[in-house]
Amino acid sequence: MEGRLFTFFGAIGGHSQEWIILSHFILTIAIVFLIARAATTKMQLVPTGAQNVLEAFIGGVIAMGADTMGETNARRYLPLIGTLALVIFVSNMIGVIPGFEAPTSNINFTLSLALIVFIYYNYVGIKLNGFVNYFKHFMGPMPVLAPLMFPIEIISHVSRIISLSFRLFGSIRGDDMFLMVLLMLVPWLLPLPGFFLLTAFGVLQAFIFSILTYVYIAGSVMMHEEDHH
Repeated sequence: MEGRLFTFFGAIGGHSQEWIILSHFILTIAIVFLIARAATTKMQLVPTGAQNVLEAFIGGVIAMGADTMGETNARRYLPLIGTLALVIFVSNMIGVIPGFEAPTSNINFTLSLALIVFIYYNYVGIKLNGFVNYFKHFMGPMPVLAPLMFPIEIISHVSRIISLSFRLFGSIRGDDMFLMVLLMLVPWLLPLPGFFLLTAFGVLQAFIFSILTYVYIAGSVMMHEEDHH
């Protein structure tokens, strides 16, 4: 069932997977910038319109992180996680609209996002703890357990890349397949409940990716704070 779903960008530039994902990713970034611009062009003390929506979004992301690592740390890492959440959300929503395809339905795109998270939280951990102390935590509480614990920890951390990328890819790809079958079986106006369901799944996957990113960063941050108590 590969390459058969109509997309507007496919009709313009061909149906190669690279072009489809790149064009829809550019569209996603353009929408994110437009949202940010609309929210910040005329900022008011009492927010309205786009500013109100984006402030609610930012407040929700901070509240989500505060439960994991405290509000101070949640605000510190908001730029990365807020950006990821907004890009993933917009990308997922694009895929719900007939004639467009979500970039997150491609494993290369979701793998790139997962690698960004993996590299960043390890960078934070090494920066806060130092290279030796960071990996020392991988060896467990007792030196005798180090030969067993260290490989397990390494595998556990690497598996996070697979978990993040395949969870998002699998869910959104499945949504695309569901939407395609739905539109083949019934007229465009009848499957409205299906569209609401796909929208809910898209929001949920953006939330899951964001909260897991907070959890992974929290592991590095809390490691540093535990050493100082």
